[in-house]
Amino acid sequence: MTISEPTLKSSDPEPARRFEVFTGSGRRRDWLPEEKARIVAESYETVESVSAVARRYALSPQQLFAWRRAARVPLAKSPAPEPLLVPAVVAEPKSELAATRPAKLRKRKAARDVGVIELEIDGVAVRVGRGADARTVAAVIRALKAPS
Repeated sequence: MTISEPTLKSSDPEPARRFEVFTGSGRRRDWLPEEKARIVAESYETVESVSAVARRYALSPQQLFAWRRAARVPLAKSPAPEPLLVPAVVAEPKSELAATRPAKLRKRKAARDVGVIELEIDGVAVRVGRGADARTVAAVIRALKAPS
C-alpha cells in the first residue's frame, strides 16, 4: 500500500471513492463592532445586492441580513427619554394685587390653586392640576420639547 491510497478498516474490499479536504480556517471569525457597522452601512449605500456585499467579505447573506436586522432593533425599541427635572420656584403673590381683591375671591382662588403645577417650556405655559395622569403630563412635556 502506498501513501496515496486511502486506508479503510472495513470488510469492504472496495477503496474509498470520495473524501473531503477542508481548506478554510475552520473556526468562527470574530468581527469587531466597527467592522460590522461598516459592512452593514456598505450594504445599504451601494447599488449592489446584499448577497454581493456578503460574498465580498466571505459572509453568508443570512449573516449580513441578521446584522442589518440587529442594527435596526435598537432604533425601534429605544425607550422614550425620561423627562428632566428642574428646580421648582415658589413665589409669593404680589401684595398689591392681593390687597385690591376681595377676601372671598382670594380664598376661593387659593383653594383652587392648591396642588397646581405651572410649567413654562419655550414660552408655552402649562398648568397641571391635582390628579393629572403622570403619563399624560410626560407626553405633553415631550410634545412641547420636540422640534417642530
